[in-house]
Amino acid sequence: MNLIDAIRLPFRKDKALYRSFYAMLGFYPRHIQFYQEALMHSSMSAKSEKGRPLNNERLEFLGDAVLDAAVGDIVFRHFQGKREGFLTNARSKIVQRETLGRIAVEMGLDKLIIHTSRGHQNHNSYLAGNAFEALVGAIYLDRGYKACLDFLEARILRRYINIDKLAYKEMNFKSKLLEWCQKNHLHAQYQLVDELRTKEGSPMFRSTVWIEGIECGTGQGFSKKESQQMASKSAIKKIEKDPALKEKLKETGLSKLNG
Repeated sequence: MNLIDAIRLPFRKDKALYRSFYAMLGFYPRHIQFYQEALMHSSMSAKSEKGRPLNNERLEFLGDAVLDAAVGDIVFRHFQGKREGFLTNARSKIVQRETLGRIAVEMGLDKLIIHTSRGHQNHNSYLAGNAFEALVGAIYLDRGYKACLDFLEARILRRYINIDKLAYKEMNFKSKLLEWCQKNHLHAQYQLVDELRTKEGSPMFRSTVWIEGIECGTGQGFSKKESQQMASKSAIKKIEKDPALKEKLKETGLSKLNG
């Protein structure tokens, strides 16, 4: 560390945390509280001085939106001349939970997450992926959109993702969802709910997937198949983020099996 870095590093008990973030981000946090909150899992049941629940769920929400915008920006510039459908799929593959979880583990973010040991003996990709989204939210609040874009391009895509290889990789969300349903003895049904036209006159389809009569996801695409894939992706994300829904569906499957 050079003299300038040493001067910039705050003299406080959490120097190690600052250094950990510097190694991951390439800069020191200006407002460390954002990053500390990004690491706080809801299982901690912590509260701020004003009584507000103190966990990373709000930052996760913000980071999810910023990620969509920033990765869309990167994909748009990287794949010149590609159609909307391709760009949408490329972005989806980068920001999907599995990819974010893997990146979070490889960059060591999972080791910094603060949570209770009950029910979380091991850091899984779901926990780590949520923390990664929250981290992006923290960067956005601390330094703005440009810093998020630079971080994703310089520290993530160049180190952990081959954007061309990933963009052209087949990602079958429908197959993944149906496999999960089969494993849990559940029935999924797809419904075409709308047929539209884009401004350029291209056909656009919107489909919904129902699992045991519960609407779980909606998606659209330039073909019925693509709209079902996007609906499946939406359903997977919803089930992962809603433990109550996931438990309800599993209980329904067990009831069918025992009934």
